[in-house]
Amino acid sequence: MFLGVNVDHVATVREARREVEPDPLIAALLAVRGGADGITLHLREDRRHIQDSDLIKIRSKISIELNLEMAATHEMVNIALKIRPDMVTLVPEKRAELTTEGGLDLIKGRKKIKKAIDMIQGSGTPVSLFINPAVSDILISKDMGAQMVEIHTGLYANARGGQKTAELDRVKKAIKKGLDLGLQVNAGHGLNFTNVKKIAAIKGLRGLYIGHSIIANSIYMGIENAVREMKQLIEISSSK
Repeated sequence: MFLGVNVDHVATVREARREVEPDPLIAALLAVRGGADGITLHLREDRRHIQDSDLIKIRSKISIELNLEMAATHEMVNIALKIRPDMVTLVPEKRAELTTEGGLDLIKGRKKIKKAIDMIQGSGTPVSLFINPAVSDILISKDMGAQMVEIHTGLYANARGGQKTAELDRVKKAIKKGLDLGLQVNAGHGLNFTNVKKIAAIKGLRGLYIGHSIIANSIYMGIENAVREMKQLIEISSSK
């Protein structure tokens, strides 16, 4: 199973002091050595962590998939068309949020999202939509022409007891519906070295996109080893 590693939080540490280190490029290269299949960067409108220069450097230095997470805005679409990442994931974005709080509002933002999909995929770059684990969102994503979706696993990751089982079931149903409709289906958000196993065991998933837990654990074990351990957990779980 594909593992995409998000290195945004390396830049978060750097921007806390407005220094030149730690460098997301070095983190990305180490992640590749650890077995990452792709690198994810979220270029936010407020540039709170990843900067345009990070995107340009990493695009030129890594040979594996580069996934650009971005809002469906005119500015970001133009950047995607210029940089030509291997894929784009459209995500919701609020200035006050600590992290992405949920999937895209596909009804309210339908016109803007559809326009972004058409422009980006028209240039040859596949688009994934970051959506809530709901069958209705899968249906809308398919109707809008996205080639891929990423199921938001945050509610599953944060749930406890019986609610965790219920949230896992929602994720599974959304994944199945996506696969039935011919979409490529990914999952991510809030996954860590404990809760990733049940998600990785879901058949048909293309890949998992994980950032915070890997970067957090790399403080203790190093990025290369943190990525390697996560990759091994996914491979074991997905092969059962």
